[in-house]
Amino acid sequence: MKIGIVGCTGRMGKALIEEIYLNKNCELSGGAVRPDSDFVGLDIGTLAGIDSVGINAGGSLENLFENSDAVIDFSKPEVTLRCAKIASNHSKILVSGTTGFSQAEIKQLKDYAKNTAIIWSGNMSMGINILSSVVEQVASILDDSFDIEVVEMHHCHKVDAPSGTALLLGDAAAKGREVPLGDVACKSRDGIIGSRPRGEIGFSTIRGGDVVGEHTVMFAGDGERIEFTHKASSRKIFAKGGVRAALWAKNKQTGFYSMKDVLMSK
Repeated sequence: MKIGIVGCTGRMGKALIEEIYLNKNCELSGGAVRPDSDFVGLDIGTLAGIDSVGINAGGSLENLFENSDAVIDFSKPEVTLRCAKIASNHSKILVSGTTGFSQAEIKQLKDYAKNTAIIWSGNMSMGINILSSVVEQVASILDDSFDIEVVEMHHCHKVDAPSGTALLLGDAAAKGREVPLGDVACKSRDGIIGSRPRGEIGFSTIRGGDVVGEHTVMFAGDGERIEFTHKASSRKIFAKGGVRAALWAKNKQTGFYSMKDVLMSK
């Protein structure tokens, strides 16, 4: 399978290039950067800090999709939506770990998936997706006398809050309680806010340093507290998940898939 990378000079782009380069089941087909980038024309392997691979970074998303069987994207919502449109037009697989989408933008992604396979997840790691299943199950067992709080920390350059992973975990908890997350979520607190409402799912956000990602889901009751934590120490886990998703989608029908679909089927 030929796999292309959007944003091949970013942190995730470099991790993906290395992962594909080392994976015997796929090969690099290209890497895209902004058309005005100084990196256009430079070898993407060299940019990623590995051997030269004989493929230069390009400034065209259209060309990237034309030369690829699948494209992996960890960018920004507006770029991902452009990618989804191109993927739909060319019937090419799109795997995206981009976060920060509005509900309307997620609907757009799903519409584009009517013509191709799109795999999207707020987190591509195996551990987080297993954790979300555990959180959903525990939330279904414990009643709302247990307060749920999702605590997340990321590096200082993270632009969206709460993180896509935190929202993924919060949504799992809400599903376990059979309520829409939007009805019970509290994403910020400031000033005299009064007692915590029963059934609220709270989010606490920390930003600093070079933390790849740390997430804890707390179930806090009277006299006891249950905590589930996942710590990512390397972006390689997300790169491995993205490549695994692309390979999984090779023979799948059109549709909108999650990382759980990838991990729970063969």
